[in-house]
Amino acid sequence: MASHQSLRQRFARAVPLTATRSILMAGLGGFGVIFLLAEVTARFEAGLLIAPFGASCVLVFGLPQSPLAQPRSVIGGHVVSTVMGLLVFSFLGSTALAFGLGVGLAIVTMLLTKTVHPPAGADPIVVILAGASWSFLVVPVLTGALTIVAAGMLFRRYVLRHPAPAH
Repeated sequence: MASHQSLRQRFARAVPLTATRSILMAGLGGFGVIFLLAEVTARFEAGLLIAPFGASCVLVFGLPQSPLAQPRSVIGGHVVSTVMGLLVFSFLGSTALAFGLGVGLAIVTMLLTKTVHPPAGADPIVVILAGASWSFLVVPVLTGALTIVAAGMLFRRYVLRHPAPAH
């Protein structure tokens, strides 16, 4: 029983109540955005949901002050990474070289454009696996990234009480 108390006490010290609230609110923010994108996808067959958006929500809601979670990084990172994936897929199809080159070019392009957003590094893989066309850049990528950023800005403003993005 002593070790159970010790574990509880350690956890209580590691995660203060205010941090617990922030953690729960971050989870709620991620839930809300992904639920919205999934619901619109299901109701309107809009195809707004891709796996990297879940990882984007971790940054936007869980680490909102991070440079990696700022609007420029989220939107720009997803856009440039998707463009790289589409370009590579256009020339190389669905090959091992295309997957590797797509991710590598996405990383280079995000670094050069100062739009680094790690979840977007997976976008070329999604593009190639889906056999996506150029419309994929608008729906789901740009539409989804804008939705995440808008929800993140509302989250910062009304939940965290920070009026604007940090960077």
